Amino acid sequence: MATYAIGDVQGCYEELCALLDLIRFDPAEDRLCFAGDLVNRGPKSLEVLRLIEGLGDRTLNVLGNHDLHLIAAAAHVRERKDDTLDEILNADDREQLLAWLRRCPVMYREPDLDFYLVHAGLPPQWNSDDAMRLAGELEDCLRGPRLEDYLDGMYGNQPDLWRDALKGQDRMRFLTNAFTRVRFCRRDGSLDLKEKGVSSEKPGGLYPWYAHPERRNRGSRIVFGHWATLKMSEREEKEHGVYHIDQGCVWGGALTALRMDDMRRFSVASRQQKSA
Repeated sequence: MATYAIGDVQGCYEELCALLDLIRFDPAEDRLCFAGDLVNRGPKSLEVLRLIEGLGDRTLNVLGNHDLHLIAAAAHVRERKDDTLDEILNADDREQLLAWLRRCPVMYREPDLDFYLVHAGLPPQWNSDDAMRLAGELEDCLRGPRLEDYLDGMYGNQPDLWRDALKGQDRMRFLTNAFTRVRFCRRDGSLDLKEKGVSSEKPGGLYPWYAHPERRNRGSRIVFGHWATLKMSEREEKEHGVYHIDQGCVWGGALTALRMDDMRRFSVASRQQKSA
């Protein structure tokens, strides 16, 4: 039995099938944990959702920003620009797939293998227990009766600094941005949601979220995706205790699985012709 964490698929169905063949995935024995962004930009988002949802409890997905965008698009709360979600939104089984997506966690802890899975990252003010508790708040919102209120206020970059006193849409927007969008943080712990460069650049004194000097979740092994341009060395991963698995498949990179039992990586080359 093996547990694999897989990076952002983003509709790259053929590459996902090739990766599952490469790792000889056995649904009777193995488990797949996806780092979010199953859909959008790639050519076959519907097929990706159907495959993963159809595997039942052999798979788990933490929600990414593109997954949340699909939920918002289905609720007609946001003008859609340049997405590739029509096939899902027009599918006969769209409600089943959307209901499954809304039940996906925002953050996941795998106790047997001692790792956490999140799409983007965590702000430095939270320890791992804080993060799991706050992820539960966001999950309750996504699954509850006030979904459209949440979606109405989901988009935006403010507030960018965590305070326990945050309430309502401000609180939910910060949680959304922390779990599904963050790459860099400022020295005061606030989120910078505009910079997308590689970590070695550290533009304008920014810190990659995992390298912030006051990061309270240090000591927890965290697996994440989201950051297609990030190039982490094995030394950096060990230093910070984080493992990055988004290699930009939809941009012409690769789709990667990290076997959590022994931390071995498996990758298949992208069949897309895009560049980040």
